[in-house]
Amino acid sequence: MHDIEPHYSWRHHYSAEEDERSPFYERQYSEFDFTNSIYGYCIHPQWDEIGSQTLFIKLLCVDYDEQFAVIEMLGEWNDCLYNDIMFLKRDIIDKLIDEGINRFILIGENILNFHYSDESYYDEWFEDINSSGGWIALIGFRDHVLDEFEKIDIMKYFISNENVNAINWRTYNPMQLYQIVDKFVTRQLGEEE
Repeated sequence: MHDIEPHYSWRHHYSAEEDERSPFYERQYSEFDFTNSIYGYCIHPQWDEIGSQTLFIKLLCVDYDEQFAVIEMLGEWNDCLYNDIMFLKRDIIDKLIDEGINRFILIGENILNFHYSDESYYDEWFEDINSSGGWIALIGFRDHVLDEFEKIDIMKYFISNENVNAINWRTYNPMQLYQIVDKFVTRQLGEEE
């Protein structure tokens, strides 16, 4: 796990530790000291702690004008034991919403498992952004994680389908990715009406 590094190619577009409005403003990173771990496995020091023992993230991009954020995730999303959604919602998402962000792209290719507790934070997140035309899109999530989301009926809070989930997001810059996802979201929401 220590060699899974957050996506680095967008650093010239955005750096959360340099953004005064970011929850990670002025955070210091090491390239050599591996201080965080998931179940005893060291993880790359560029991942950001959110208070969870099993879930780490990287805020890859925030665009305040277009009101979107791209968040890459690593680990086990465990609401059952560690209430990861509470940490994510309270310490990261709420701060971004307070700054006007209402569209979220979650990159989940490094989410290995998901364990459910209840949907109250998902519902709250959805309510917080829905009235302003916001959404939460999922890209790169493993099939068994999406199956769990589906089985417990929290997919209703997310935008995801085969096309969105399969976007080769690393080949785009942040604005291109947002525009592609937004087009899919607009199409999917139009079909649901």
